[in-house]
Amino acid sequence: MSVTVLVGSQWGDEGKGKIVDILSDRFDVVARYQGGANAGHTIQIKENQFILHLIPSGILRDGVSCVIGNGVVIDPKALLDEIELLKNFGIKIENRLFISHNAHLIMPYHKLLDSLGEKRSDKIGTTGRGIGPCYIDKYARKGIKIVDLLNKSELEKKIRKNLEEKNNLLKKVYEHEELDVDAIVAEYLAFDEAIDPYITDVPSYLDNAIANGKKILMEGAQGALLDVDFGTYPYVTSSNPTSGGAATGTGIPPTKITAVFGIVKAYTTRVGNGPFPTELTGEDGEKLRAEGGEFGATTGRPRRCGWFDAELIRYSRMINGIQRAAITKLDVLGNMDEIKVCVAYELNGKRLKSFPTDIARLNQITPIYETLPGWKKDISNVRSYDELPSEAKNYLDFITEQSGFEICIISVGPKRSQTIEL
Repeated sequence: MSVTVLVGSQWGDEGKGKIVDILSDRFDVVARYQGGANAGHTIQIKENQFILHLIPSGILRDGVSCVIGNGVVIDPKALLDEIELLKNFGIKIENRLFISHNAHLIMPYHKLLDSLGEKRSDKIGTTGRGIGPCYIDKYARKGIKIVDLLNKSELEKKIRKNLEEKNNLLKKVYEHEELDVDAIVAEYLAFDEAIDPYITDVPSYLDNAIANGKKILMEGAQGALLDVDFGTYPYVTSSNPTSGGAATGTGIPPTKITAVFGIVKAYTTRVGNGPFPTELTGEDGEKLRAEGGEFGATTGRPRRCGWFDAELIRYSRMINGIQRAAITKLDVLGNMDEIKVCVAYELNGKRLKSFPTDIARLNQITPIYETLPGWKKDISNVRSYDELPSEAKNYLDFITEQSGFEICIISVGPKRSQTIEL
């Protein structure tokens, strides 16, 4: 039995899409367990670039089955667009894609309320894709699940009841026109017909796969520091990207999980608002953004960039149980004369013993840095660890020692071939 959970170890955008693609040929099933179309996983195969938001990256590997679990919130248009994109590239979807009947649906009013909320002064910095409002309805027990599409009359009742509340909010708070319930019902019934071949009892499917000795890779979206419980709240996502979310988001019990694999970028980035202790706002930050192509796959927004934060990674390793890790985008640091690594935090002149997730303290801490020499070489064509410059090896050794994990994959570019395995 092999069930591996793969998690983003920072604030997302660590390069999970490529690593899932690399690992997928060693697994039979890849299952996505949380998030929605607010996350984009980018995979480059030869000259083709795929940006997937909902369908697991494993779909690009022949013979790999892909699951969208109940923990994912699904935007019908985004899902159908991805299916069409993959079909246009000749990628077989039938009998390979399985979608939980208990996954919640993002409704038009979720996206509208999300975008309107982001225009207010107290915005979080969301993608405006309706993720948060959909999870709100889910936990308020007002959500619409895929299984609800099977009963037209009950579906219409639920939508009408929800719209009575949402339209009141739109009209009185946001001074926005009301939404048409009939148009929404018609749209979602058409969606049900389109995805009907993929709907599955996911817990039973995965239980059977495990019983038959299949290897399963659990794919999370975003990153651990965006976890609604363990991240830098309130500047977080609305679900649990940490490894614990894999069980609740698919129905695989924790006792079946055999390993947790972390994806760690060789520096640190963040999209949207929120604290960022090692952020670089000057020339070095711009250099990292330009060299790394640090713009959101979903929104195109520029990512905030900073030095590697070992204190953050130690916290992430602890809450996820990360045993091994892939280091991504090591090549981006190739033009730096020197590279800094945050090894600890200070607050009011005292070293902190643990990572503070509360905003007040995080905004006041001072990072303590160690400085290492850069290697000043292009390593994007390096294919073995021995060929790496000694400075790059020293950097990897240092962040490994500081973070407490074992590195088994090093990515030196976006393509499959630009990968070193240890």
